Amino acid sequence: MTDRPHRKQQIRSAFDRAAASYDAAALVQRCISDELARLATRHPCHRQVERALDAGCGTGYGLQWLSDSMPQALRIALDFAPAMLARVESQADPDPDRVALCADIESLPLAGASLDVAWSSLALQWCDPAAAFIELARVLRPGAHAWIATLGPRTLWELREGFSAVDDADHVIHFHAPEHWIDAARMSGFRVLESDRRTIPALAGTLRGLLRDIKAIGAHSVGPQRRRAPLGRAAWRRLETDYERHRREDGLLPATYDVILLALEKSGDPA
Repeated sequence: MTDRPHRKQQIRSAFDRAAASYDAAALVQRCISDELARLATRHPCHRQVERALDAGCGTGYGLQWLSDSMPQALRIALDFAPAMLARVESQADPDPDRVALCADIESLPLAGASLDVAWSSLALQWCDPAAAFIELARVLRPGAHAWIATLGPRTLWELREGFSAVDDADHVIHFHAPEHWIDAARMSGFRVLESDRRTIPALAGTLRGLLRDIKAIGAHSVGPQRRRAPLGRAAWRRLETDYERHRREDGLLPATYDVILLALEKSGDPA
């Protein structure tokens, strides 16, 4: 990731294009958000929550949990992709306590120590961990909580292994290990209340179906930068044949998400 501005524009464009198809394909993403909600319920913020941030809100699934859990709070729906925010506004009922904000998690246009909680489900993996946590720590008040779901290095390992058998291109995105996320959080001024790791599979009847769903959520376009030609027919058949060894007893093929869950508390005495 040597060209950060280009990388960021690539991410924004990919998720803008995926906004219309995202919800229909995002079964795993909703499951991970539900896991994050359970983590947050185990580690609630015991202060009065006046302002809550959903950092990387996508089409708004996690906003419902924030609304149900802290209805008195002003909820900031933040995403880098304008089309995702447009889906939030078009699908959700008008809410005077919700504000949409198009911005980068690594450079939040929010005042320091202005938030009581931050929620982020499957957004930080597109960020530099240190930069993202520094910004979240800046905008959170001492004693505030952050609940994070991100992705680890075993994400889509079946696809990585399969593609490695047909060419030497880097087809699958690489993500940081849990220790990297934890270290970045601590260095930024957070106390780790709980860390957890889960494997959650996306499922489809065919390999084409799995790849179609990954494309529909936008993640296919923000991977490695190496330019490559499309797979030929022989390479595709080889990939399909190799992938069959992963077929489950229920007849479905998996693509596994390596999920890292963190419950954090901003260090310092609450105001």
